Parts: sequence; C-alpha cells; structure tokens
Amino acid sequence: MGWTDERVETLKKLWLDGLSASQIAKQLGGVTRNAVIGKVHRLGLSGRATPSQPSRPAAFKAPRPPRPISAPAPRPRALEPKPAPLPAPRPPQIPESPGTATVLTLGAHMCKWPIGDPSSADFTFCGRRAPEEGPYCEDHARLAYQPPQGKKKASAAELVRSLRRYI
Repeated sequence: MGWTDERVETLKKLWLDGLSASQIAKQLGGVTRNAVIGKVHRLGLSGRATPSQPSRPAAFKAPRPPRPISAPAPRPRALEPKPAPLPAPRPPQIPESPGTATVLTLGAHMCKWPIGDPSSADFTFCGRRAPEEGPYCEDHARLAYQPPQGKKKASAAELVRSLRRYI
C-alpha cells in the first residue's frame, strides 16, 4: 500500500501520541516498522509527546546484591635472593682449518660439517671419522646438538597471579 494523505495524517497523529514504529505499523496495516521509521524521517517528525511505552509491562527485576569485596591476598614474604645461575658451559671451539673432504670424496662415515662458503671454490667438509649414529665427528656433534634446557619452575607468587583470574 502507498502513503495516502489520510495515512500520513494518521501516522503523524500516532507518532506525536508517542506510539512506537511497530505499533503504528500494526494500526496502519500493510506497512513495516522500517517503512514507518523511513516516512517519519522524511517528514521530519522529531518531537514526541511522550516516549514510546512497551505494549506489555516488563517483568520487575530485583536489583542484584552487591558483590562481596574480598580482602587482597597477603603478599608472600620476600625470599632470599638466589645466586645468579652460572652460564651453560660452551663446547670448545674447534679451529676451522680447511677440511679434507669435498663433495666428491665425502664417504659414509666421514664428518659432514661444512667449512667455508659453499659458493667459493675452496669449500670443504671436515672429513674426520664420524660415529655410525650421526653425521658429525664428536667435536662438531657437540656444536650441532645442544642439550635440552630444563623448564623453569614457577614460583608460588607467579602461580597465584596466574590463577587469580579464576577466583
């Protein structure tokens, strides 16, 4: 249905009486709530006698009781400062002299540690005897494979801080 002069006048009256757009759409019939809102906007109707009231009263909700305020957790006493951990022992540095093996002469049980720049002509491999279970000699294996670092244990304060969000 279109907006006739009679329907526009009814819209203006109902709008100024404080009815909601949904209520007006039901009374007019054949239009949607959005169509009513669009027409009110195009007509420039802004003031209302009273704000729209819901068609049925909302159920009364009792206010929530205030949350109990918990006392802050006591701070743990300062622990004795621990001595700084010693740095992990570094494996001995192997002087990198030119190796004895090239790509063509590298055998199955020879150390495959690269020495030099692969793009240069004097690039070689270590070539020393390697054990059967790895590709490098003992010295280069110590450089290549670092022992796993143990996980740092969390202090009591860190544990409390991480669990605080669940309290």
